[in-house]
Formats: sequence, structure tokens, C-alpha cells
Amino acid sequence: MKTENKALKIAFVGGGNMASALIAGLAGKLTAAPNIHVVDPNVDVLQKLRVQFRVDTAATIDAAVAGCDVIVLAVKPQSMREVAAQLLPVLKEGALPLVLSIAAGIRSADLARWLGGYGAIVRCMPNTPALIGLGITGMVATGGVSEPQKLAAEAIMRAVGATVWLDDEALIDPVTAVSGSGPAYVFYFIEAMQQAAEEMGLSAQQGTQLALATFVGAAQLAAQSPDPVSVLRQRVTSKGGTTHAALTSMEQSGVKGKIVAAMKAAAQRGKELGEELGMLD
Repeated sequence: MKTENKALKIAFVGGGNMASALIAGLAGKLTAAPNIHVVDPNVDVLQKLRVQFRVDTAATIDAAVAGCDVIVLAVKPQSMREVAAQLLPVLKEGALPLVLSIAAGIRSADLARWLGGYGAIVRCMPNTPALIGLGITGMVATGGVSEPQKLAAEAIMRAVGATVWLDDEALIDPVTAVSGSGPAYVFYFIEAMQQAAEEMGLSAQQGTQLALATFVGAAQLAAQSPDPVSVLRQRVTSKGGTTHAALTSMEQSGVKGKIVAAMKAAAQRGKELGEELGMLD
């Protein structure tokens, strides 16, 4: 596999938002734009990608895909079985590229089975902040993935943020619960802060500005501080003060326990979805 800069050939099957974000981070950086080949049935999507990034495109999986070092599967989970059937003959003709899947819920074993027992698969769980280059992706490789292929997979996903390698694919479900679904929890909390701000007399604009700036600032402080978040929280919480009153109310309402339970529910649903999607054939 060619992993040197400007030489890696990457095919994207699916040209949606996450694929576009990855292409934006890769084209002309990790590899030259003409080395990126995008397959999508939507001609408008292909036209936009050609104009914006100068990548190569096709409406169907073709011979160009077989010549790539990495094939990124960026399609809806429900479409993966059909896409795998279209990809199977291409893989048999090609030079055994790495298959990198960013489709939620599709287990590596099921994808490998649909691809005729194919062994070089990296399953990824990115999250939506990847759309602005601030994502984080959980990654797990099957036994047939070489070290150069792992490096290539990591380089691709680092185009949209940080990466975390996992030793056990079962941990993808907890990753989904923490970071994959996590942005929705943050948005939910911001919504609550906005609502409270308005109910206490601030304007909608003021509430939004205050809530967003607080989240961004607190997250950056936590990321840059050598101290654990529990210590940072304690430093803001003077006994008998306003923050103490708020956190005491949350504790009495069981907010932390309910958040933990909610995330466990998300992980359980991720496991169930994997089982359901694995039965597509």
C-alpha cells in the first residue's frame, strides 16, 4: 500500500456529508485530489464534489475503485448489503485494498461475510463535529489489516479530528453512546440552558450566546487543563454559593444517574442495531 503523501488512492462509496468532510480534509493534503474517486448515484452530489474539490467521480462502482488503496464505505447502514454485493466482484479483481466503513451499526463480521470473507476491514464510529474538523472517531481493525493499512486508516480519519483505536469491536457500542450520540446530549443541555435563560428574563439571543460560549469555553478548559474535570467542577463550586445550589438540585433529581442510564441505553440500542442490520441477508 502506498501511504506517502500525495500518492494514496482513496475511493469513497457515498458522497454525503461525512464523506464530503473527509474529502475536504484529504484533498491536496494527505493525497492529491485526482487520487480521490467518489461513487454516488446522485449526479448533483458528484457535480458539487468535482467543482469544490476537483476529485474524480462516477455514478456506479467501477474499475477505478478496484485500483484504490482504501475504499471508504460512507453509505446508509440499510444500503450496505446492496453496496457490498456491488463491491464484491471489484474486490476480487483488485489488489486487496483496505475497506474502511463509517456506516453506523454495521459489524465487521457481517460486512466481511457480505464481501465474501474479506479480511481487511477497519470499522469506524465518527461523530458529527467531524463536519467542522473537530470530530473524534473510534476505530477497530480486523485481523487481516496490515500495519501500513492501519496507518492509512488513521491518517484518513484524522482529517476530521482525533482518533481512538479499540482492541475489541464490542467497545464500538460504548463509543457510539459516548461520542457518536454525545453531540445530541450536548445540544440537549444547551437547549435546557437556553430555555432557563429565557424563563429568567434574558432574551433568546442572549441565552443562546451565553450557553454556547459557556460550553465552548468549559470544554476547552477541560481539554487544556492537566486536572480532571471533577477537580475543575469543585473549583467552581463554592459551598453555599449559586453553583452549589444548582448542582445540589441536579443531584437531588438524579441527573447524573439518569445521564449514565441514558448512555447505557444508547449502547444497548447500538448492539441491537448491529444484530438487526447483520440479518439483512
